[in-house]
Amino acid sequence: MKTLLRSGMIITAAEQFVGDVLIDGEQIRAIGSALQPDADTALVDVSGKILTPGGIDVHTHFDLPMAGTVSSDDHYTGHKAAACGGTTTVFDFVSQDEPSLQQCVDAWHTKADEKAAVDFGFHMNVTKFNDQVAREMPGLRALGINSVKVFTAYNGRLRLQDGEIFQVMRVARNNQLLVMVHAENGDVIDLLVNEALKAGHFTPEWHALTRPAEGSIENVFRTICLAQQAKAPLYIVHMNTAEEVRLLQEAREKGLQVMGETCPQYLYFTIDDLRKPDGAKWVCSPPMRSRVDNEGIQELLGKNALQVVATDHCPFFYDGTHPISYEGEQIAIPGKELGKDDFTKIPNGLPGVGDRMIVLWNYGVRKQIITPQQFVALTCTNPAKIFGIYPKKGTLMPGSDADIVVWNQNTPLTYGVAKAQHRTDYNLYEGWEMRDTIHKVYLRGKLIVEDGRWLGSRGQGKYLQCGDPQIV
Repeated sequence: MKTLLRSGMIITAAEQFVGDVLIDGEQIRAIGSALQPDADTALVDVSGKILTPGGIDVHTHFDLPMAGTVSSDDHYTGHKAAACGGTTTVFDFVSQDEPSLQQCVDAWHTKADEKAAVDFGFHMNVTKFNDQVAREMPGLRALGINSVKVFTAYNGRLRLQDGEIFQVMRVARNNQLLVMVHAENGDVIDLLVNEALKAGHFTPEWHALTRPAEGSIENVFRTICLAQQAKAPLYIVHMNTAEEVRLLQEAREKGLQVMGETCPQYLYFTIDDLRKPDGAKWVCSPPMRSRVDNEGIQELLGKNALQVVATDHCPFFYDGTHPISYEGEQIAIPGKELGKDDFTKIPNGLPGVGDRMIVLWNYGVRKQIITPQQFVALTCTNPAKIFGIYPKKGTLMPGSDADIVVWNQNTPLTYGVAKAQHRTDYNLYEGWEMRDTIHKVYLRGKLIVEDGRWLGSRGQGKYLQCGDPQIV
């Protein structure tokens, strides 16, 4: 089956122009002006509309056990929400819960493969390091994985010590693996949390107050130095302070192979949101910072200091005692009410995989914080290059998968939980006004979303074998 998208405004990371896109099966066959369709080609008029590649969200957590519950989106519901928000590829993190890395990856495939509704890849968490893990890490490449994640926080659970992180970096360097780091100071967090609880501080704002910005800044600097010593590339996840991003910018200017990601929540929300009556909705790690950080990160984003905007999607119900209707069923999953009397028991995480593209376009591109080309680079092309799936994914060019988002221009929409389609009971962007909206979403040439209507199915997503990571 062939489809010709006629006369759309095509936007890539490098240019924009009015043209046609010919889809043949699962791939883009041709891009040009006045392409002539065959007799069996379906013609779709997209004049006046915008065409971008399908989004790639490289930081998501589906079906993740945490704090006595589980993230409320699994690999079907979360993928469906991603697709409705213009994202056609997602990457999830494999937990190191099994005796071997192979068994860990197998366990995640068991969770994901039959449910996957968009194409997907995996990162491997390394939260325990020893000689066996060092021997097994090179085998991740044969499993399609080219990235491992380490933590400098979550003492006694996820954190590695500096010497262990250094060893992970050296093994990664020798095997074309990219090290990702969650950068906070686990020791300081533990001390401050204990002090806060003893002093009777239990409200959500104390989640942020016990995870100070200085701890993130210090650990970004330290892990950059570790990577420099190991001569290994580094990718810093969910950067949340302007000073962190400035450190990243300085390191890159010195020629270091370091890259950084931020998330929409760090562009638009602050600790003051945690002080609201429903502040638990904004509890995530790292936490929201200040308005100065919001503005600073936005400015640096426009200056190409960051390489990726992802989401760290890890949703929970705000009130899991009340069910919601999802695809005709009543669903209730314990959520943030678990911490109503103690901020340390609030599940850490936010919905976002379905919000990223429409929010960043309307409140990034339309506000002239970033250009349309930067939008595509940050949400599509750079993630594809970094994680070894370019040019199959992340761009609009002949030979690429036909993952395409068609946008309506100047079609006002009041956004919120009813539009986003995450399997949860709230949305951070409730009531936000959008001017440009998502009209159609194609996954490998198949129309899976049209005007918010889900046309896809569970199991249609394919697992991606990642090639060598690139530095962008």
